[in-house]
Amino acid sequence: MKGFLIASVRSGAGKTTVSLGLMAALARQGLKVAPAKCGPDYIDPAFHAAAAGRPGVNLDSWAMTPAQVAGLATRQAEGADVLVAEGLMGLFDGVGHEIGRTGSSADIAAALGLKVLLVLDVTGQSTSAAAVALGARLLDPRLTILGVVLNRVGSERHRRLCTEAIEALGLAVLGALPREATVELPERHLGLVQAEETGDLRHRLEGLADFVERHIDIDRLIGLCDDVAPPPGGDAPPLPPPGQRIALARDAAFSFVYPHHLAAWRTAGAEILPFSPLAGEVPDPTADVCWLPGGYPELYAGVLAAADGFLAGLRAFAAAKPVHGECGGYMVLGQGLVDAGGTCHVMAGLLGLETSYEKRRLHLGYRRAKLFSDGPLGPAGAMLTGHEFHYATILATGDDAPLAEVTDAHGGAPAPDGSRRGRVSGSFFHVIARTE
Repeated sequence: MKGFLIASVRSGAGKTTVSLGLMAALARQGLKVAPAKCGPDYIDPAFHAAAAGRPGVNLDSWAMTPAQVAGLATRQAEGADVLVAEGLMGLFDGVGHEIGRTGSSADIAAALGLKVLLVLDVTGQSTSAAAVALGARLLDPRLTILGVVLNRVGSERHRRLCTEAIEALGLAVLGALPREATVELPERHLGLVQAEETGDLRHRLEGLADFVERHIDIDRLIGLCDDVAPPPGGDAPPLPPPGQRIALARDAAFSFVYPHHLAAWRTAGAEILPFSPLAGEVPDPTADVCWLPGGYPELYAGVLAAADGFLAGLRAFAAAKPVHGECGGYMVLGQGLVDAGGTCHVMAGLLGLETSYEKRRLHLGYRRAKLFSDGPLGPAGAMLTGHEFHYATILATGDDAPLAEVTDAHGGAPAPDGSRRGRVSGSFFHVIARTE
């Protein structure tokens, strides 16, 4: 199997445009494409799945053990012709100093033996782009640069100056993308507008594939790739299923579920029972557990508050069986949610949490959590890794006990976090893996 990783030296340089365009182009050429995303991201894997015609997977060197990364990569690569991984942020950006465990895209490329396709936004520069390419080639001796794709090229002269300077270093320039606003995907506060909300997604992906095929030498790119085989990994799922039958909230307000969790739960024999709170649906009463993932409940707070059937069904379920909410799901389990306009909407009232999207503050970063008690996430004392990314502010937590003792990735002091009351629990961190 061939494989490569698409990266840039910063966010916003064009990784996603190139990744989706290449995945879609390779898939329509008849290749079986295995897509992957480095780091904690719910939104890009859904676009990857649509472009490649195959579910995506997240690979995270900070939150997952090396065995978990290798195991997920091996399963993702089964039956594929080419593994295409999209990096996050800048190629070398991560946390901490433990080699191979920083969460960077470079760690994933090194762990899986993937060469790096470097996307360079050359806006406002020409020959100087070669200095960036050279730095990327030299900074980490574990990596090999497969080639370079220039992005946002202004003219033929601009392309030539950049290309000549970079190729003088012995690096192949495999493409040059002109400035083209029509290929950009719509965004909102947590990233791209979700794939399922992009009504013309197939048309957009076809346009990206056309764009990439016109401006990138795909045959040469694939020819420069090495055959790769992920190292041996473990078979244990990063997060065991929370029950045999899992009622999963699934719609535009509740969509942030890692593909590797769903795949692992199904492989372990669990049954996923999706329901839509926005449509007034209730968790299946025969399920063993209800899971409310994150998403955008702050954009649908009024609809959720008026969904009497859903709220009543959720409360009835929680009276007998466990319910867990992550981030947005946690907010809905609380007493109330203040929307961007300042209106407070009554939520399920299963926890004492009150949150506000009007008073916004960015919360972002890795989390390591130790559970205080048994629950859907695992037994008391279990160690979890996860990630937090939201703009909500906590107004009150009530008298609920905390869910876990949580630390960040930068050596911050441990602190109680999340909430639990009876069979109901929740937190703002999204669990990526159980590591102990």
